[in-house]
Amino acid sequence: MEVNEFYREWLTRSGFVESKSTHNFSPAGKVYLAPKGVACGYYWVYGEKDLFDIKIHDFYFFEDHLISLTTPECLSITYYDSVSGEELTPYRRLTAGCVKTFHGGNGVYQSMMHKNIPIRSVGIEVFPAYYEKYLRESYPDDYIPPQEAFSRVGQTLDFPEMSQLLRQVWEYRGEGIPAKLFYEAKVAEAVSLVYERGKNSKDDNCARISKQDMDALSNVASYISDHFNSELPLEMLARIACMGTTKLKTSFKHIYRCTISEYIQQRRMRHAEMLLTSTDLAIEQVASAVGYSNAGRFAANFKTNTGLFPSEYRKMAHRKYDGSFGRREG
Repeated sequence: MEVNEFYREWLTRSGFVESKSTHNFSPAGKVYLAPKGVACGYYWVYGEKDLFDIKIHDFYFFEDHLISLTTPECLSITYYDSVSGEELTPYRRLTAGCVKTFHGGNGVYQSMMHKNIPIRSVGIEVFPAYYEKYLRESYPDDYIPPQEAFSRVGQTLDFPEMSQLLRQVWEYRGEGIPAKLFYEAKVAEAVSLVYERGKNSKDDNCARISKQDMDALSNVASYISDHFNSELPLEMLARIACMGTTKLKTSFKHIYRCTISEYIQQRRMRHAEMLLTSTDLAIEQVASAVGYSNAGRFAANFKTNTGLFPSEYRKMAHRKYDGSFGRREG
């Protein structure tokens, strides 16, 4: 099945409605309105046969929404401009400003998206016909399966070349042959960047971690979850793990796909989201509750993680659906 047909069937089955293109998106792709009464905004898709697609999400759900779907075999890379939610299989918090990869076709994908907070993202998906057939036939002497390179990217805030490329894709408004050539070139460029990053990254995936060390890392993660609003010096965490600081940092990133500092910040931001949504605490009080002595620094980090300032997040989270599609109170 071609990509466009797959997404037409899946989106229609999910309640999305195909619409006329708007000035916000390239007319080369298809625009779908979010399901009435469930969400507000748009889902844009450009597909090329069974080779690749480009997707833009620009919508929000009216209530916390569990996404559960079986994805086709594919390799994807996505940039998030705004988001509040978590992937559940495996668990990882989605962070604004991050670039993340995903290998589809390995069971059910699940994520929880938080109500009223915009999901603004742009991503590229390549399918086996592209990376197992087209690339292999085009570059038979140099071909390397790209799965490992994609997995090494994981989720990162430090891939500026890819962030810039995907933002260019988002902002493009061409159509016809120019659009086809533009998207084809950008897909090839994105795959090239993934290959290059994979080649240059350290081969730490070959490192073997013993069960004893795995248990120690789990203890560290649990300790962070219980004490995220306190000072957590690396030396103290290393003592808990019975490891040197270098080994702890390397092993923790290998298992949890983020640094210890990023893990602590993710835990703080998730608790801050809960406090902003379910309490009337002042922003300064929320900042203090999650471990920040400076409310300004907290606000800046919150904006980096979600794409919104705390006051904006609270206002959006408290919006109410008034019963008509696309309209909100407050």
